[in-house]
This record gives sequence, C-alpha cells and structure tokens, in this order.
Amino acid sequence: MSRGTVIDLCYLVAAVSFILALKGLSSPKRARAGNLLAAAGMAVAIGVTFAQPHLDHVGLIVIAMVIGTAVGVPAARLVKMTAMPQMVAAFNGVGGGAAAVVSITEFIGSDPKQVATYKVLEVVFGVLVGALSFAGSALAFVKLQELITTRPVVYPAQQMINAAVGVASLGIVLAILITSSTALIWVLLALALILGVIFVLPIGGADVPVLISLLNSFTGLAVAASGFTLNSNVLVVAGTLVGASGMLLTRMMSTAMGRSLPNILFSAFGSVVTASGATESADGRSVRAGTAEDVGTLLAYSRKVVIIPGYGLAVAQAQHTAKELADALLARGVDVFYAIHPVAGRMPGHMNVLLAEANVPYEELKEMDDANPELATADVALVVGANDTVNPSARNTPGSPIYGMPIINADSAENIVFLKRSMRPGFAGIDNELLYDPKTTMLFGDAKDTLKKLVAAVNKA
Repeated sequence: MSRGTVIDLCYLVAAVSFILALKGLSSPKRARAGNLLAAAGMAVAIGVTFAQPHLDHVGLIVIAMVIGTAVGVPAARLVKMTAMPQMVAAFNGVGGGAAAVVSITEFIGSDPKQVATYKVLEVVFGVLVGALSFAGSALAFVKLQELITTRPVVYPAQQMINAAVGVASLGIVLAILITSSTALIWVLLALALILGVIFVLPIGGADVPVLISLLNSFTGLAVAASGFTLNSNVLVVAGTLVGASGMLLTRMMSTAMGRSLPNILFSAFGSVVTASGATESADGRSVRAGTAEDVGTLLAYSRKVVIIPGYGLAVAQAQHTAKELADALLARGVDVFYAIHPVAGRMPGHMNVLLAEANVPYEELKEMDDANPELATADVALVVGANDTVNPSARNTPGSPIYGMPIINADSAENIVFLKRSMRPGFAGIDNELLYDPKTTMLFGDAKDTLKKLVAAVNKA
C-alpha cells in the first residue's frame, strides 16, 4: 500500500470521526464522548499531514502549533462558564481569519494569470467569508464581554452604507475573477473586515447567540473553501459539517425565538429599554419582595417545583447550589425538574452545559415544549437569573420587540419566585411584565447566596 493511500485512508478516518462526533454532540449524554472523538480525529489529521511528501516550512508549522497550544490550552481550562460564549466567539473568529489568510497566501504564492477561474473563485470566497467572520466574531466578543454597549448601534444612513459596502465587495470579487489582480485581494480583505463590523453593530444583545451560530457557519464555509484551495478533502468535509450544522442551528434558534433570520439580523432588536435598576417600573408599579425563609417554606411544602435557569445563574456560578436545593426538595418528596429554554444564556446549550457541570441528571432537564404543559400543575416556578425567556410580553404585547418568541410559561404556575439582583431588564433590554404579577415574589440578591439561604430554609421547614 502506497504512502498516499495510507494518508488518504487516515484522512477518511478523521472525516468519519468528525461526522460521528457531531452526532454525539446532539445529546448531552454523549456530548463529552463526541468532543473527545472529534479531538482524536483532528489529532490523526494533523499527524498524517506531517507525513505528506514535500511538506515545506515544517519548523514554522511546529512553532505556530506550539504558540497556539500555549494560548488555547490555558484559555480553555481557565475560562469561566459565564465567559464561554465569548471564548467561542473568539475561537470562531480565529478560524475564519485563518481560512482567509490561507486563501490569500495560496493566491499570492502562485502565478495569478495561470490560476483557473474556479480556483480564483474559491480564494475570493474564502477571503470574503473568512474575514467577515473574523471581524464579526471579534465584535461579538466585545459585545458579550460588555466592553461596548450590548444594544444595537445605529447611525444615519446605516442601511445605505451597508448596502454600498456589500455592493463594492461584490464588485471587487468580479474584478478579481476577471483580472486575477493580487492588489485587489487586499482591497477585498479590507472591505470584508469592514463588512463584518457593520454587519454585527446593529444586532442587539439578545440576538448575539443566534449571531454566534451564524458566524460559526460562515467560518465553516470559509474553511471548506480553503480546503478546495489546498486540495484537502478533510478540510472540505470538516468545513462543510461546521457550515451546515451552524446554519441548521441558526435556523432552529430563529424558530425558537419565533422570528425569521432576516428579522433578527436587520431589525435592530433590543434597542428599547424601559426598565431601570429600581424596584418599581417607569409607571410606578411596585413588586412584592419576600424573604428566603418564607419562600423556603413554600418550596418545602410544594408538590411540584420547576426551576427555570438563565444567564444570571451562570454569572453567580450558582449551578451547584441550585442542585443542592433540588436535592433537598427531592429528599422531601417534591417533584423537581429544570425547564430549559432553547436560547437561555448567551449561546446554544449554555444552561445544559452549566447544569451538567453540576452533575444534574439529564432526566431532570426538560426542554421548553415538554416543560410548558407541566407548569400549569406546578406549585412554584423558581426563576433563577432568567428574564426574557419567561416574559409574557412575547405572547401578550404585539408592540413588544420579543412578541412572537416562544417562552417558558412561568406565569402558568400557582406561584412564581424570581431570583434577581435588581429590577434591571434582561439582555433584550425590555421590561418583564411577569415581575409585577400578583403571584410573583422577588428575592433580590446574588443568586448563589439566595439559593444557599433557600437550601437552609427548606432543611429547617
């Protein structure tokens, strides 16, 4: 068997492992195994690449790998769960940028006049989409890190400027296809970076999870394009998998929010803010605040309690304490489960990962469609750090920016308990009518501290 055949077979094994890993990632039960399988497949692909004949610049490749490992391993190990979405955005952007750089170097390293038109098309596609993903992901990171406002950034003639940059980019693409000009590649790179920034600026914070998924899809497509440029089948397969799965996930998240993708991307959603940090609304409505002791007694003598986690749970690192409370209630014979909204937190599956970290049994996690019918028979809906995903305005207020988004029906429960730091709005930046419901009791403070008090109160009841 020739060396080339062995290399191709190893690449085939790696590609199959990527497909099986993606299937494993579709379930929390198999997600860890799927992740390890993907890592093993990538290790095989990288190792076999060094066996390629006539591989140049091996020293530089090794240096780059050492630098990447020195940055990536500590980042992955030390990142807090609250910052995981930012890390995903950053790493995704690096992938898109790498694909763009590969496409450029392959183009300028050959005689442009001798390159087939379809090869030039692969290059310009990789540059355009990869650079757009890089710039967009970088700005998404900045928004998630709250280094700039999470609200949509709008300015005069924004749509006209965006359209002008988009048309100019397409014009440069056509010019490159006709002339194979190396200089125009750099112009296209600059326009793609600008396009990535202006594409993300008007997207509000509540839509960033969808944005990350879409940019992830863009990166996959750019990687697939660079795979065609390099004649690498494994890159084509890996990039196509990422691109297709990212696009499907984007569509699923859009559906979960009850909105179309164009509406999410171009409506400047989240620009309306009507609540403040006070304990009453702008029109003077007040809320009912309670004590941990009273709520603990209510929980202890309930039949069914539904815990609805949100980003505030992640911020407080309260997932372990939430499990302690659930265990204390289960020990008293209370039926307890967690209701998970598809877009809770700041990235897909954020709440599932958090609760899995706390060793919450998968059977206790129920997706929104399964949880909603049971909320009508629940004694208590315990909302821990969630806001927009339980806001009745999505059902009842046609003028609301989130109108039409499916929500967890916390208001169907007999009692509602909110754990919040203050009356500040959620990531969408709008008031939550559920806070003023007569059935709602507010427990203000850090979620982790409040949950500890509730555990103590339940044990004493």
